[in-house]
Amino acid sequence: MEKESYAFLEKYLNTAAPTGFEAEGQKIWLEYLKPYIDEYFVDTYGTVVGVINPQAEYKVVIEAHADEIAWFVNYITDQGYIYVRRNGGSDALIAPSKRVNIHTAKGIVKAVFGWPAIHVRKIDQDKAPTIETIFLDCGATTRQEVEDMGIHVGSVITFEDELMVMNEKFLVGRALDNRIGGYMIAEVARMLKNNNKTLPFGLYIVNAVQEEIGLRGAEMIAHRIKPDVAIITDVTHDTQAPMYEKKVSGDIHCGKGPVITYGPAVQNNVRDMLIRVAQEKEIPFQRASATRATGTDTDAFAYSHEGVAAALISLPLKYMHTTVETVHKEDVANVSKLIYEFLVQLETNYDFRYFK
Repeated sequence: MEKESYAFLEKYLNTAAPTGFEAEGQKIWLEYLKPYIDEYFVDTYGTVVGVINPQAEYKVVIEAHADEIAWFVNYITDQGYIYVRRNGGSDALIAPSKRVNIHTAKGIVKAVFGWPAIHVRKIDQDKAPTIETIFLDCGATTRQEVEDMGIHVGSVITFEDELMVMNEKFLVGRALDNRIGGYMIAEVARMLKNNNKTLPFGLYIVNAVQEEIGLRGAEMIAHRIKPDVAIITDVTHDTQAPMYEKKVSGDIHCGKGPVITYGPAVQNNVRDMLIRVAQEKEIPFQRASATRATGTDTDAFAYSHEGVAAALISLPLKYMHTTVETVHKEDVANVSKLIYEFLVQLETNYDFRYFK
């Protein structure tokens, strides 16, 4: 990972971009991308699209999502404690004792998820934290004091954890799901520029918003772009750690390469072309299956307007939707490499239909 690329990744990941409030992260992403594209546009809800060869009729999308899970302030007690609700798939189980940033018009307010000490909890009543029992303490003793800080119902809350490197091989932090995807597709644009590659089609580098609450940003932008082909990247579960069931979740390893998915939403000919490219370029890869929908922005593109030939390349990740999401550096590089190699061999107007 080049020094400039890592500096961008660190700044990008350390900037909060919760679902529905992605703008600050999107600005950082766009500034990094600008030298490698011809033009860009931003839609109403904040999805950002960098374009190479905007005049081309045949359109190819490479896409990731920009948002991270978070919380909303839902209720403030008379004693100044704050109860929350989820913004995306936030996990109440990991919240107690975590430090957070509450985002207000007056700036960041620091707070913590409090929890009673083990000494005062009855063993027979010692239940796991739930959305109804977790609460925030921002150092206030009254509701008015909380409100005077600029906190109100609807204020957004993010964990303050930042990016770190573990054992020289792994990147660890919050929001790798899926801002690491934004990094990987931006690296594809950088590689195309640095290698002086001219594509015979239009390339749309899409960083979509609001994936965590139902693929909403991808749905909107797919209808606007109307691409012919879409390669989506997201994260998937590494299943090697304790408590994973491989018979249910598959046998996926961090460090063994990108994961190519099989399933109804994945167009078979696009997927097979990705596999052929991986084999020819000796890029390690793994396989996964999706019962119905993939649960990623692939579904939004595949089933948009008249249907898009779409495929999914996933990055193995440990501990999804926690503050210690973990990915292997080599997998990150290989996802970008696979997308790059796919693009440089793709012919314009390629027809992915199963039969004519």
